[in-house]
Amino acid sequence: MNPDAIRALLVAAFPDAQEIQVTGDSGKFQVIVVSEMFVGMRPVAKQQKIYAPLNEHIASGAIHAVSMQTLTPEEWRKMRLFG
Repeated sequence: MNPDAIRALLVAAFPDAQEIQVTGDSGKFQVIVVSEMFVGMRPVAKQQKIYAPLNEHIASGAIHAVSMQTLTPEEWRKMRLFG
């Protein structure tokens, strides 16, 4: 797996996302997904949404580790403003 392939999976799973970024290699990836769907969701529920389209590739070993940021548009705006 490469970042572009993972991004394609996430774009298909989150067609209304404002931002999807994927970086990494060697089976270890960092993911940022910004979506209105995360408003009011608990962190574990957000993670489950991200893992769902990736589970097959995690199970196969193509993806070894995923660190993620699941942000609402407002959280994303504040993060970009204040670092």
